[in-house]
Amino acid sequence: MNYAAIMAGGSGSRMGVTDVPKQFIALDGLPIIIHTLKVFADCEQIEKTVVMCPNAWVDYTRGLIDAHLAPYSQKLYVAPGGATRNETLEKAVDYICRAFSPDSGSVIVTHDAVRPFLTGRMITENIKYASLYAACGTVFNATDTVVLSADGRFIDSSPDRSTVFNCQTPQSFRLGEYLDSLSKLEKSERDALTDACSLFTLTGKKVYMVQGSAENIKITRPADIQTAMGIIKTRSV
Repeated sequence: MNYAAIMAGGSGSRMGVTDVPKQFIALDGLPIIIHTLKVFADCEQIEKTVVMCPNAWVDYTRGLIDAHLAPYSQKLYVAPGGATRNETLEKAVDYICRAFSPDSGSVIVTHDAVRPFLTGRMITENIKYASLYAACGTVFNATDTVVLSADGRFIDSSPDRSTVFNCQTPQSFRLGEYLDSLSKLEKSERDALTDACSLFTLTGKKVYMVQGSAENIKITRPADIQTAMGIIKTRSV
């Protein structure tokens, strides 16, 4: 069985919005989160999708799903997230375990609610490679030269750009591997995690790289809305 956990706990602070989290901002007539959920709802390999959002927005999110994705409502669930991304991920896994009783080989695909331009291909490849390995993450080749600096003032080195990748989502894993890795960390280590992949690399497990795309952007700032609209226009041509 394959499940999805959508991370929708962000705020609208960097968007210059204070009254609504960024995932609910309209994009081409629909909330960003609805664009994202539609891709997961259309993927036949995903059995259930859990949306993790701020507690105060659970009913609102459920209402959006009922209004815009009614044919898929039986496979879309909403639950309150945590104070941090990692806590939200742990809550998502706990919810899936309690609600659906998955076996240890089940795959959980995690994704940012504000990355609406993922594709079905990315989801299916995440499922495939998470099934083969402990975990996998979606990446895209870095186009800018990256520099390293220990003091934040002077450049120490510049790694070969062919070995540098930008991390995107989905990031996916087998449930049993996730629980095993999590059990090996102290609470302070768990609290310091920034994403699903870092849990596995920290505990010495291989994380396979799935090819992402330049379009798989994370919408966090006002300029990203304009970029997103450009992607939509390009796709409609």
